[in-house]
Amino acid sequence: MRAIIKTEPAAGATYVTDFPEPTVGDNDILMEVKAASVCGSDREFFEWGETAQGFPMEFPRVLGHESAGVVIAVGPAVTRVKVGDRIALDSHAACGTCYMCNTGRPSNCMDMKLLANDIDGVFAERVAVPESLAFKIPDSMSFETATLLEPSGVAWHAIQRSGKDIAANAVLVSGCGPIGLLIVKFALMLGATEVIAIEPNEYRRGLAADLGATTFAPGPEVLEYIEKKHAHRGGVDVAFEVSGVAAAYPTLFDAVRRNGQVVSVGHAGKPISLNISQYINKKEITLHGIYGRALWETWEELSALIEAGRVELDWLITHRMPLGELGPVIELLSGEANKVILYPGKTA
Repeated sequence: MRAIIKTEPAAGATYVTDFPEPTVGDNDILMEVKAASVCGSDREFFEWGETAQGFPMEFPRVLGHESAGVVIAVGPAVTRVKVGDRIALDSHAACGTCYMCNTGRPSNCMDMKLLANDIDGVFAERVAVPESLAFKIPDSMSFETATLLEPSGVAWHAIQRSGKDIAANAVLVSGCGPIGLLIVKFALMLGATEVIAIEPNEYRRGLAADLGATTFAPGPEVLEYIEKKHAHRGGVDVAFEVSGVAAAYPTLFDAVRRNGQVVSVGHAGKPISLNISQYINKKEITLHGIYGRALWETWEELSALIEAGRVELDWLITHRMPLGELGPVIELLSGEANKVILYPGKTA
């Protein structure tokens, strides 16, 4: 089977044509991968950066965690999906038995397994995963769109964690990769008075501007603008940190007004120093974290919006490529690219 695998804790990944076929356990499903999208975290694992090193991995491991396809086999204990079902996959496999799972919060499972980290991922022709990862998609939804449910679900869950207190509020988004751009889009859709976006990449900054954001490169200008434009409120109401860059956080806490909210989405690769007295006590800022999506609340809300025609995701896709060497795809992500879709059913 063709697959892209990580073979060692070092930079790089290997494209192979003879990876062993997946083994289907009692509670597993086997999915033929129809489409897979490449995430910024895939770049982290390819480059073996600080963030990737914070997620223990056994080698070899198939990479990739955003995908959609068709169920082609099921284990004997599977009850929720059947052969022939069209599905998208979440990347978080909750255990289903711990305290968090038993109290209705599987997104914070105490024994969470991650696709492409603890379980072989989706940059392959076929993948075997626990049934719990499968989300059925309607016939009207393309496999391309379905691959984007996972990243767009992160953006929607970030909105959920902010309490959806977006209408008539000013919003700041730090980092305009696909998830950051989706937060910009969702915030404007939900009635934000202004969305301000910080992004060092000129191309992605332009995409945020096209969506309707007021854009800045990192630097003092964004705080100067906020202090002037939103002086009567004392800052923006909600800020989302999506870049995963530790140095981005001070700007967000300075930009948010008293009683405002900061939502941490990206995984910073190193600890962050925070003045608790200044920001949490005196300004009474609330800091939220998110880890994936709310299973399955996020997916149900988002798929309903897509089916109703209120949300469209395919604008995120800039490149479509067959499954092959990952290096050229990673190079694309560093330039003028947004979402790259891989097709394991096509030869490289």
